[in-house]
Amino acid sequence: MILIKDFHLRLFKPEDLESVMEINLKTLPENYSSYFYLELYENFPKVFLVAEVDNKIVGYIMCRIETGGPEFKRTPFGLTRKGHIVSVAVLPEYRQHGIGSALITEAMRGMIEYNASECFLEVRVTNEQAINLYKELGFQIVNTISDYYHDGEDAIVMAKRLKLEKLPNPEKSY
Repeated sequence: MILIKDFHLRLFKPEDLESVMEINLKTLPENYSSYFYLELYENFPKVFLVAEVDNKIVGYIMCRIETGGPEFKRTPFGLTRKGHIVSVAVLPEYRQHGIGSALITEAMRGMIEYNASECFLEVRVTNEQAINLYKELGFQIVNTISDYYHDGEDAIVMAKRLKLEKLPNPEKSY
């Protein structure tokens, strides 16, 4: 692990694409085309963020806004706007510094700007470190999807209700 003094979050820019794709390839088994990244950026720029340390991109989060049934069974029937965390990753040597938590928190703030009332994500059932992080951030397990991933592994669906007053004060540097 690298000792870092601070990191900075900012909105993704198209010139960040190569660095983001490299982080994805190094850290996650699910990989996407450049078109997919750019489509999310063009449609939902407020929820595609990068984390930098000394001007080097070390993490990212990309999300989209969807309309569909609520993730929480207690929510009244009807459609709701929800933020979907498609992918979040931090280079292994930069983990345990709060970068992932900060990326998720800032993305949720962006989701609220898009009028989303919930946030959800899928995570591998074996990814205990990520599951614990999401629980720390207030996410709840709401479902399991069998054979969700390409290799046949199941996914846990985790969700969180979004309320602006519950998010920490906005800060871009940590």
